[in-house]
Amino acid sequence: MLTILGFAMIATFLVLIMTKKMSPIAALVLIPALFCVAVGQGAQLGDYVIEGVGNLAPTAAMLMFAIVYFGVMIDVGLFDPIVRGILKFCRADPMRIVVGTAVLAAIVSLDGDGSTTFMITVSAMYPLYKRLKMSLVVMTGVAATANGVMNTLPWGGPTARAATALKLDASEIFVPMIPALAMGLLAVFVLAYVLGLRERKRLGMLTLDEALAREPEQETVSTGAGSTRGGSTGGTGGEDRLRKGASASGGGTGTGADADPAADPADEADDEEFQGLDPNRSTLRPKLYWFNAGLTAALLTAMIMELMPIPVLFLLGAALALTVNFPHMPDQRARIAAHADNVLNVSGMVFAAAVFTGVLTGTGMVENMADWVVGAVPDAMGPHMAIVTGLLSLPLTYFMSNDGFYFGVLPVLAEAGAAHGVSPLEIARASLAGQALHMSSPLVPAVYVLVGMAKVEFGDHTRFTVKWAILTSLVVLAAGVLFGIM
Repeated sequence: MLTILGFAMIATFLVLIMTKKMSPIAALVLIPALFCVAVGQGAQLGDYVIEGVGNLAPTAAMLMFAIVYFGVMIDVGLFDPIVRGILKFCRADPMRIVVGTAVLAAIVSLDGDGSTTFMITVSAMYPLYKRLKMSLVVMTGVAATANGVMNTLPWGGPTARAATALKLDASEIFVPMIPALAMGLLAVFVLAYVLGLRERKRLGMLTLDEALAREPEQETVSTGAGSTRGGSTGGTGGEDRLRKGASASGGGTGTGADADPAADPADEADDEEFQGLDPNRSTLRPKLYWFNAGLTAALLTAMIMELMPIPVLFLLGAALALTVNFPHMPDQRARIAAHADNVLNVSGMVFAAAVFTGVLTGTGMVENMADWVVGAVPDAMGPHMAIVTGLLSLPLTYFMSNDGFYFGVLPVLAEAGAAHGVSPLEIARASLAGQALHMSSPLVPAVYVLVGMAKVEFGDHTRFTVKWAILTSLVVLAAGVLFGIM
């Protein structure tokens, strides 16, 4: 019964948010509360929620101070060179912009933190998508999928969890997986190229003057065939930092989808003018650039080396960044207020998710669902348990937290595989295949940073991204089998 109710609760949640019948926060709170009562454990609801909040409180604190920290770094101009480099490559070509989104998300993902990746990627690319009226779910989908593949880095989380759960060395799991993960990342770049061509066909080619002339207030969240209005779930303040004007030199008209983006000399003349972030904003601190770069490098290094808990690192980093860059109290309050919407939206979503995970775990639904899935694997599939594990990692890491899957389900799968001669290393490697899909799970706090800053409804993001993330995960799994890794 708990198994059926667990799947029913997840299905109800997904249907309600994808059809926009409920907001994600309301669904994350009310749906599990109702199902908790339905299983006859309503009296324990408070305990489950408090336990869930306690488990996710460090994550919420990390996200709160990470948003403030990276928001300040964006304000003072730390990432402006990255933005200019991406924009120089992208110009006003939708295809280049989508590919640039994938490349930027993959590069920034090297720090191992999804929230950081999404904050930097959205801050850099959102002004372009907004000005050109490009599909914002294309941006969130590509960024999430690229980050999901890169999330398998040893310091990203899943690999370390698999190694700990099966008592293996993380490098023995990860290093042989590099070719398969490289194929997954290549699949993301190909996907970005295809989606970019679709956007170019829908919008046509533009010069930068025409892009700047477009009215930025309306965003679209189309998936290519049509468009709908984007939801307002949070913002970056990027529109306030958009450059309001540019050189009027050149001109020209938009051409068809087959046009060469480098063919118009006016584009090159105006390229430096379209900065995305206002180069004259009052919050810039050019004299402190190397201090801020050094502070960020030190923060990320300390995070990778695990010198302190990540929430503590970001708390200290945010306090130091505010104090040095904005020594006057009114300026500090203004910067905190500028990022308050994102902080509130994201932290609120995390604590709402704590209700969902608390009920799912406390009632025993997760355990029963996992046992049912493992028990449903036929004995004939025993010698192929690595492939079975890879396939199961897609739905299980989407509907469960990484902790639940790697510490609860993976040991059972490894034991079943060992009985048929399949090594735990193969099982561990296969378990990483589903991470491209996992990063769009409603149980991943970072995804709310992504959709909140991009002003995209979570249901729109889910409906668009899931199919492409599944395809990317299957590419990783197929490559692993082809290369004999699993």
